[in-house]
Amino acid sequence: MKKSCALLLSLMFILILAACSGNSNDETKKDNASETKDTTTIKIGMIPDQNTADLNRSMDDFAKDLADKTGFKVEFVPSVDYSALVTAFDRGEIQLAWFGGLTGVQARSLVPEAEAIAQRPIDKAFKSVFIAQSDLEIDSLEQIKGKTFTFGSESSTSGHLMPRYFMMESGINADTDLDGNPNYSGSHDKTYKLVESGAYQTGALNISVWEAAVEEGKVDTNKVKVFYTTPEYYDYNWTVNKMDEETKKKLKEAILSMKAEDNEVMNLLSTDQFIETNNENYEAIEKVAKELKIIK
Repeated sequence: MKKSCALLLSLMFILILAACSGNSNDETKKDNASETKDTTTIKIGMIPDQNTADLNRSMDDFAKDLADKTGFKVEFVPSVDYSALVTAFDRGEIQLAWFGGLTGVQARSLVPEAEAIAQRPIDKAFKSVFIAQSDLEIDSLEQIKGKTFTFGSESSTSGHLMPRYFMMESGINADTDLDGNPNYSGSHDKTYKLVESGAYQTGALNISVWEAAVEEGKVDTNKVKVFYTTPEYYDYNWTVNKMDEETKKKLKEAILSMKAEDNEVMNLLSTDQFIETNNENYEAIEKVAKELKIIK
C-alpha cells in the first residue's frame, strides 16, 4: 500500500513538473513573440544642411518618435554630405530620407520605385534669400556682378540650384560674372557666417534657415542684409525607398500625424506639421536641374 501511494505521488509530481515546464515554454514563446512582433528596421537619413550637432540630436529624437508611432526599429544614420546620402539611398542602406528638392530628384531617378510622401507646408511654396554685407549698395540680382559670392552645397536646391537659376534669369552667369569662382560653403548656416565675417560679399541660402537664424540671434543683421527673395518653388521632402505598401503606409501616417511638440526635428525644420506630397510636385526642379546641366 505504501509503495502504491509512493508511486502515485511520484507520478503526480512528474505531471506537475511537466505542466510547469509546458507553461514556462508557452510563456517563453509569448515573450519571444512580443519581442519579435515587428522586427522591421528603418534606417533614416537627412541631408547635412545645418549645424551637425543640432541635426544629429534632432534626428535621433525623431527616430525615437517614429519608432514609438510605428512599432518599427528606427535608426538615424548621419551622412557626411548630400551626395553620400543619395548614394546610401541608392544602395538601399537608407529606407527613409529628408531630401532637398534636388537631392530628392536625384535619389528617385536612381530608385524609380521611391516616393516623396511628405513635406512641410512651406515646401510647396519655398524660397531662397540672397544676402550681402550691409554696407554694400545692392538691391537687385543684377548688382551681384563683380562681387564675391558663396552658394551652400553644390547639391542644395535652395542654396545652389534655384539661386543659380534665378541669377541666370537675371542675366548673371555665376561662373563668369562674379569676382572669381563662386564658393560652396557646404551648408546654409556656414553661408550666412561667411558673409557676416566678410569672407564673401554676397551669398544665397534657404529662407527658413535665415529666418530662424535672425529670430534666434545667430546672425548679426547689422553686418548682413537680405537684398532679394526668390519666387516660390517646391523643395524639401520625406522620400521612402522601395518597400512594401504596408510599411510605407505606416511611415507616412506616422509622419503626417506629427505635431510641433512631438520631436526636435519639428523645431529644427521650423514646422508644426507635415503634409502629403508626391513625385510630380518636383518635376519643375528636375527640369531646372537638367537645364543647368546639374543632372542628365
